[in-house]
Amino acid sequence: MLLVAVLSAVFFFGSCNLKSEGSKSENVAAPNMIYILADDLGWGDLGFLGQEKFSTPNIDRMAEQGMFFSQHYSGSTVCAPSRAVLFTGLHTGHAPIRGNKGMNGGGYPIADSIPMMSEMFREQGYVTGAFGKWGMGYPGSEGSPENRGFDEWYGYNSQSLAHNFYPEFLWHNNRKVIMEGNADGGTEQYSFDLIHDKAMDFLAAHKDTAFFMYLPYTIPHAELIVPHDSIFESFIGQYPETPWKGVDDGPRYRKGPYGSQEYPHAAFAAMVTRLDMAVGEILSKLEEYGIAEHTLVIFTSDNGTHMEGGADPEFFDSNGPFRGYKRDLYEGGIRVPTIAWWPGTVAADTVNTHVSAFWDMFPTFAELTGGTVPEGIDGISMVPALTGQGNQEEHARLYWEFHERGGRIALREGNWKAIRYNVSEAPNSRIELYNLEADPGETTNVVEEYPEVERRLDALLRTARTPHPVWEF
Repeated sequence: MLLVAVLSAVFFFGSCNLKSEGSKSENVAAPNMIYILADDLGWGDLGFLGQEKFSTPNIDRMAEQGMFFSQHYSGSTVCAPSRAVLFTGLHTGHAPIRGNKGMNGGGYPIADSIPMMSEMFREQGYVTGAFGKWGMGYPGSEGSPENRGFDEWYGYNSQSLAHNFYPEFLWHNNRKVIMEGNADGGTEQYSFDLIHDKAMDFLAAHKDTAFFMYLPYTIPHAELIVPHDSIFESFIGQYPETPWKGVDDGPRYRKGPYGSQEYPHAAFAAMVTRLDMAVGEILSKLEEYGIAEHTLVIFTSDNGTHMEGGADPEFFDSNGPFRGYKRDLYEGGIRVPTIAWWPGTVAADTVNTHVSAFWDMFPTFAELTGGTVPEGIDGISMVPALTGQGNQEEHARLYWEFHERGGRIALREGNWKAIRYNVSEAPNSRIELYNLEADPGETTNVVEEYPEVERRLDALLRTARTPHPVWEF
């Protein structure tokens, strides 16, 4: 039944019927919060959204017991800016990171003058932990996680290094942890498992206090590699396979290439299955610890599905009903599957059509915790949509920009979507225009039919951003 409701919400963009007067944030104690961010997981990679070649029972259960946001957007179409948008509440026309450019062995750092969501949690007395991929400041910089509000941090500092799953090292706070089992191309220490185990240790240690746990997992992005265990073996032979040739000799820790994979389809299915099992363990532990009703869990993806390292999104129909993939500003690159799970507070088995984006999470969490919302951010609290109480403010418009492949910009206003590609060379080229209510798959450019809409959205695209010395087209 949930799949039918979700598909209906994709093709009918009516208002969500989940609003009433009052403020839920005034009536409920501030919850623990867990934000699970999959890496390049596509809309169609989940069972309840139509995936038929493998199953995701735990994430499906999360959706059945929680609220699915059918019109939620990522911060960007690639990883580092998407994360920066999440943590600053600023869309990519205003955010301090607008692309995947890095420096000094890590991400381009967010200046300490810009407030970050993690700092707000710490100010409100939460114990904070981050486990996975960072990408917002190289080690030791003002943007590194241990300097931006996290009590514990474990994982990859650089988004580029996180493309490989048997690294030479990971970071634990400000200490480099050498992976001796992965030396000289070894494959003994699978980073996803190490990261998840650290996250579960954090949950066990802090289950009796207020905590915020940020889980930017690295699956299922890039190198199609999983341990050759029973999970992987269960998929070998299930699909037609064309082996993918990468590099097999010697260290390849993000020197550019990925490892070869004889069974790329099976590997991808096993990776998503591993992610699903991790989500299932988190929900089960919350129930076991008796804190499920006092914990809000958000599950989403940082952008659309990728096509790297042997991935085959067409075979799995990973972008579902949408056009485009990662690095596109069509819906398939930025509309992401998003679930909110909070038993007893968030309505179960619900599809919410509220139009929202990553930059809404900072003000949402601030309202729930009583924290301070920085002035001038682009986000709007989603608490009324989450709880069904209060009047949900709507966005006048949403904006994205992307600084690769010639430069790309997009804007959504109501059900209208304007897109311009090749901005660097042709900034005055005609926009593409889509009516998402009639055409969520963006199959028909209707710019010729609506000249007034074209003029208005073209003007808005030209004023939606502020200049930045690093991020210019």
